[in-house]
Amino acid sequence: MAEPRVPKAEPYRAQVPVRFADCDPAGIVFYPRYLEIFNNLVEDWFAEELHFPFPEIINTRGWGLPTVHLEVDFVASSRFGEVLSATLSVRKVGTSSLSLDILLQSPAGVDRVRGKVVLVLIDRTINRAIALPGDLRARISAFEIGV
Repeated sequence: MAEPRVPKAEPYRAQVPVRFADCDPAGIVFYPRYLEIFNNLVEDWFAEELHFPFPEIINTRGWGLPTVHLEVDFVASSRFGEVLSATLSVRKVGTSSLSLDILLQSPAGVDRVRGKVVLVLIDRTINRAIALPGDLRARISAFEIGV
């Protein structure tokens, strides 16, 4: 029997308040807003943990980090005023891509949304994928789940 997968390091965690602007007239999060929450989570992770903020990536280096694949399971609804617990883990690091698992949970720890996101580092001047710099790759790998 195979060993269970164990994270090498703690995943990135954050608290996400559900704001009025996130909700539809029924008072629950309008599903596309979760994708914005995912993007904000990635942006915060890059700034806080990887020390490579998006303004440097985009404005200084002329690169981009677009989402090229996305899978989302909407497990249960979230309501205005709740604070969701967000967890981001790295599933795989490729030459120019990174595959992430994102989980949003209720204040009681119940899964609300599960996502798989693939991002690719690109040079925006040529609109082509470029290799992740070695130092960035090492910092990203610290969040990679075990095999």
